[in-house]
Amino acid sequence: MITAIVLVNCEVARIPEVAEEIAGLTGVTEVYSVTGDADLVAMVRVREHEQLADVIADRLSKVAGVLATTTHIAFRAYSAHDLEAAFSLGLD
Repeated sequence: MITAIVLVNCEVARIPEVAEEIAGLTGVTEVYSVTGDADLVAMVRVREHEQLADVIADRLSKVAGVLATTTHIAFRAYSAHDLEAAFSLGLD
């Protein structure tokens, strides 16, 4: 599984509508409204790199109200559960 974190800048007046439309795209698993340099953060999960272009360049970036995107590809995923197991001393 390939995970991409997409930072989305969009028209401020359309943030909720843009978020909902992006969330409905196949391959997008979550969309967050955030503070900072981006308006939204979309999590994209696909099986093959070629699918990233379909989801991000061909569909997500063309949603009405999207002004720009920046994509980050994840190398590894760490969850609280994984970290807890890694640092566990085996004491209960």
